[in-house]
Amino acid sequence: MLVQRIRSGESAAWDDLISRYEGRLLAFVESRLGRRGPSEDIVQESFVGFLNSLPNYDGRRPLESYLFSICAYKLTDHLRREGRRPAVPLSTGSDTSGDWQVTGSARQASSIARSGERKELEERAVAEALLEQIDRWREKGDWTKLMCAELLFVRGWANKDTAEHLGITEQQVANYKFDFIARLRTLIKRQGLDEEVFPELYEEPSP
Repeated sequence: MLVQRIRSGESAAWDDLISRYEGRLLAFVESRLGRRGPSEDIVQESFVGFLNSLPNYDGRRPLESYLFSICAYKLTDHLRREGRRPAVPLSTGSDTSGDWQVTGSARQASSIARSGERKELEERAVAEALLEQIDRWREKGDWTKLMCAELLFVRGWANKDTAEHLGITEQQVANYKFDFIARLRTLIKRQGLDEEVFPELYEEPSP
């Protein structure tokens, strides 16, 4: 309803949005930067970014999560301009540790590894994609696919055990698993995050 009010041009709705989320966004950014001025600038840029993206905003996405995603993206841009380039691996077998690499600094990357802002950006992106996919399964009544994903990725069951428990074939389990991962990749890419967040999503498949 708040977004609908903003879209209709109600000025009070914009004030409501800022009063509701400005403090939380500022706390999020300032806890990472430790500087009030730049943090306020990033939050302001985040609200502008939200306003610019409003025509394309999907009302099914949680508003708070969407705002924090924009804010985290703006924070990443700011850090990059300061000379910090985050590199986060997602593919198995990668030699990259996911450390921050700071140009012109002797500080060891391990001391700033797994940066909080980067980790939260990743988690929010995956959580949004999961929520959207789960909602889709629920709407369609695809409970077998939902249970299959839960057994595989939450409980860590093998394909064979999952198939026996659900009364389906191992091939069906493998198909559900492949489709689920492919769908998550698509949903995360649709969020418009910087390619450096999940670089594997943009790599060309090996021949």
